[in-house]
Amino acid sequence: MKIILKLEELAMLLLAVYALYSVQVSWWVYLILALGPDISMIGYLAGNRVGAFSYNLFHHKGIAVLLFLTGCIWPSWGLYLAGAIIFGHASMDRFFGYGLKYEEGFKFTHLGEIGKK
Repeated sequence: MKIILKLEELAMLLLAVYALYSVQVSWWVYLILALGPDISMIGYLAGNRVGAFSYNLFHHKGIAVLLFLTGCIWPSWGLYLAGAIIFGHASMDRFFGYGLKYEEGFKFTHLGEIGKK
């Protein structure tokens, strides 16, 4: 099952990459912005609760889809791009085992503990 879920996340990442490709975004822009949602980790400077909230907000696929669709319905390059990047980034993170965070600390995620052996 774990392999199937990773393949599903990989497929969603590729969908996001295709969405960016379809509007002819330069690859270097995607590579730079693909790490953009990780800026949300700065919230951990204010504690685990704020950190988990900010991280989860910037890695939530529902929010990404809402931004993307809003950018499609009311043509907005920024919303379209933000939605595709957040969606792709979240899928990439989950493919590598980084999930949404619990308030106990950064390494506690909905996919399990990061670094757990």
